[in-house]
Amino acid sequence: MERRSFLKVGAVAGGSLLVPVFGNAIAAEELLNPMAVQFKKSLADAAMNAATKAGASYCDVRIGRYLNQFITTRDLNVENIVNTESSGVGVRVIANGAYGFCSTNVMTLDSVADAARQAVAIARANSKLQSEPVLLAPVKGVGEVSWATPFKKDWRAVPIKEKAELLLAANKAGLDAGASFMAANLFQVNQQKYFASTDGSYIDQDVHRLWSPFTATAVDKASGKFRTRDGLSSPASMGYEFFDCKPENRVKAAGNVTTLYKGAYDLIEDARAAGRQAREKLTAKTVEPGKYDLVLSPEHLFLTIHESVGHATELDRVLGYEANYAGTSFATLDKWKSKNFKYGSEMVNFVADKTTPGSLGLVGYDDEGVASKRWDLIRNGILVNYQATRDQAAVIGEKESHGCSYADSWSSVQFQRMPNVSLEAGKKKLTPDEMIKDVKKGIYILGRGSFSIDQQRYNFQFGGQLYFEIKNGKIVNQLEDVAYQSNTQEFWNACTALCDERDWRMGGSFFDGKGQPSQVSAVSHGSPTTRFNGVNVINTARKIG
Repeated sequence: MERRSFLKVGAVAGGSLLVPVFGNAIAAEELLNPMAVQFKKSLADAAMNAATKAGASYCDVRIGRYLNQFITTRDLNVENIVNTESSGVGVRVIANGAYGFCSTNVMTLDSVADAARQAVAIARANSKLQSEPVLLAPVKGVGEVSWATPFKKDWRAVPIKEKAELLLAANKAGLDAGASFMAANLFQVNQQKYFASTDGSYIDQDVHRLWSPFTATAVDKASGKFRTRDGLSSPASMGYEFFDCKPENRVKAAGNVTTLYKGAYDLIEDARAAGRQAREKLTAKTVEPGKYDLVLSPEHLFLTIHESVGHATELDRVLGYEANYAGTSFATLDKWKSKNFKYGSEMVNFVADKTTPGSLGLVGYDDEGVASKRWDLIRNGILVNYQATRDQAAVIGEKESHGCSYADSWSSVQFQRMPNVSLEAGKKKLTPDEMIKDVKKGIYILGRGSFSIDQQRYNFQFGGQLYFEIKNGKIVNQLEDVAYQSNTQEFWNACTALCDERDWRMGGSFFDGKGQPSQVSAVSHGSPTTRFNGVNVINTARKIG
């Protein structure tokens, strides 16, 4: 039986991580067995022909083989190894101006044709309750094309023993450096996605992603106090060469407080640093609450971007369609229509881009057959656009979709999901060390931590992994118990300096949830190190009474 369950893995950013696991358990060797393209095309044609004969004015078919390999470890032990496969066909139609959807994991011509006819029947039933017909922005069919994630080393071909040994070596490095406990994980995903539509497209895509998060925990046995430091890597859309870290992939943080990474990752090196830094956090100075100038590294800022800009500019949230799961958006249509809504300072420029190399959102086409592209969301601080799918484009006067449609499985209906949303680098040459020289009273923050944001994507609070006090242009000591509070518009209007392109790096969310029933997607957010003036900082360890 097909199963959708959750795997509980070690602490990440302050709590346990529930990881969605789709499909049936398989042997690792089966991960390399592909599905023939011509077989997929025959299934798609059977579904589209059946839907058209049943009265559909439009039909798209998604044939998917979704492969996962997850490895979890704790200290010097392997806790779990999971290999799963999920395969099937999802058929979406428009009939009588309404959507219908049906899926099946029985991959025969008769079964997919039956699913198509059932989708049409569902659309007809839905049309009785629909006040306006679905209108799709036009998409020109591309014929038979293929696209694949660029990679040099296929993670599926790397022995599990080698991967497990890498994780255990990282754990040992962290323990030897001062951690009391280590938990390291490796998540690897391959989505073999075939899309066909009555617009004339037959698109075969092979998408690869991976992520290796870990948590180092240090405990003071005398007091029972503990502190953690998570890994500073970013999930990526690439192959196992992600772990072939070279000198050019290493980036020194401001003040040389730690090593960061770009384009590849040294898991063992970062784990060793994390074990030491988790221990150091036990005796770090607690922050004095107040107003500070913040210097935020890309490894931290990506999450603030994700929550306060990425989700806030999703058009379905703006229109109120996504209120149940994490709220709507303060960035309403009237603000966009005014053409002068100051989302941020004049130096703030956000782009949506599904073409960035190595990014989690990198694909050739979305799940409506729309080619990936790049467009502005915020330009010179002004809100100029949103993220839209084919059926939303007309709402904001667009002639074509932005290519933001995605489903996490063949059995899930596609809907609007976030593309990569990134902050452009500054035009003037500026390094993080040079930025800090001008800060009199500030805090340098690295890594993602706990956060909260309200149901309008407006008022928020964010923490991090590492904090360093800045006094008169110099990093003077490590801090703890730091979180900053602001609202989206106030925060981005407090942006006063951006490092240049040399410092631009991506962070990302590997399991971003949305929708009911919930679906997960993966998305990256790039930025340079960025300065924000006069932001309110609280002490998270303070107690009332």
